[in-house]
Amino acid sequence: MIIVDSAIAKHVAAGNPPIRVGMIGAGFMASGVVLQVNTIYPDAIRIVAIANRTVEKAVKAYAQAGEADAAICDSEAALSRAILAGRAAVTQDPMLVATSPHVDVVLEVTGAVEDAIAPVVAAIEHGKHMLLMNPELDGTLGPLLKARADKAGVIFTDVDGDQPGVIGNLYRFVKGIGVRPVLLGNIKGLQDPYRNPTTQKGFAEKWGQQPHMVTSFADGTKVSFEMAVSANASGMTVAKRGMHGYEFAPGTPIMEAALKYDAEEILAGPGIVDYVVGCTPGPGVWALGTIEHPRQRHYLNLYKLGEGPLYCFYTPYHLCHFEVPITIARAALLHDAAITPIGAPQVEVITMAKTDLKAGTEIDMLGGYTVYGEAETAAITAAEDLLPLGAAPGCKLKRDVPKDHAITYGDVEIPEGRLVDRYRAEQAEMFGLKRKAA
Repeated sequence: MIIVDSAIAKHVAAGNPPIRVGMIGAGFMASGVVLQVNTIYPDAIRIVAIANRTVEKAVKAYAQAGEADAAICDSEAALSRAILAGRAAVTQDPMLVATSPHVDVVLEVTGAVEDAIAPVVAAIEHGKHMLLMNPELDGTLGPLLKARADKAGVIFTDVDGDQPGVIGNLYRFVKGIGVRPVLLGNIKGLQDPYRNPTTQKGFAEKWGQQPHMVTSFADGTKVSFEMAVSANASGMTVAKRGMHGYEFAPGTPIMEAALKYDAEEILAGPGIVDYVVGCTPGPGVWALGTIEHPRQRHYLNLYKLGEGPLYCFYTPYHLCHFEVPITIARAALLHDAAITPIGAPQVEVITMAKTDLKAGTEIDMLGGYTVYGEAETAAITAAEDLLPLGAAPGCKLKRDVPKDHAITYGDVEIPEGRLVDRYRAEQAEMFGLKRKAA
């Protein structure tokens, strides 16, 4: 943040026009992003266009951020006219935003996978920096999209503020002081794989969110995607299917909870991603690191991090939409990503039956009634032909699947013509992770 705020100040002082951002999605978080940009960074960044299936929600997002004159656009020409005239532009068609010559950065904030693929790919191909507030897409196709972004010379990243971005910042900090990160973690207040949109309806209504989105936070789906993104950005793995996910008494300090981890297990491999439940500070993120030099260990002990060999670092919050403009500036001004894949997939999110499922059942949306996600290694996912959760919605079961069993490709009929299947196959070919049945 210290470097980014200076870069923003120099950008504005030099008389440069604002960074032009096109946003896909106009939900709870997206509307917060518009508010943050308009109130804190009006001279440096501008949300020039929003694409959303329901244009009224996009118009409302602008209005809540002080722009009451949004233009509804149904063509490239109309979108261009609105942007060049300085009017907020709204459209139902995300491809107009993704391909507009008047957009520098595209921010995808839907949480969708299949519907997000085409505009994300198009934005990269049209030379836009691609920012995701969508770990579901990153956890499904991130390594492939990063490779495409590299080829196009643009940044592909999740955002500051969302847990993966905050974990990415902490990871770089720990490495930057000479400590080797060996665990990246998430702090949760609740973990119950059997939650569904009915159980979460009251909470969702209280906070103005969608029940299925809130369910994905509660049932383990979201944290699984977030930690898959973190693993793919660091080269780490999972200790076991579903991660350890240790639960502690409410209010247990994270530095105390960290003592639960076996140093020999963690230090022997590339490191692991994990989460804990019930700890403070929550919701925050944390990391364990190690250092060999005995004199440096002496200093870390002096600085109250203990005797080692594992040292605990944490960030006590993630502020979601408040931090998104920082990522926009990092990408556009500094060509820097908050968190991005470093190569082949390390961890996938697989599809688990939330209840006993009968043949003929169609898998519903993420955070729904039928399935939840668990983190698994990419190698095992491929070897056992497991169905990635990002590709699960719309698949129909060919046979009964018991509660808490992992669903395989062999268990389902896949809808025809989906982009997610096409790009998953391309990603598998690129990184040598072909399905055993493919």
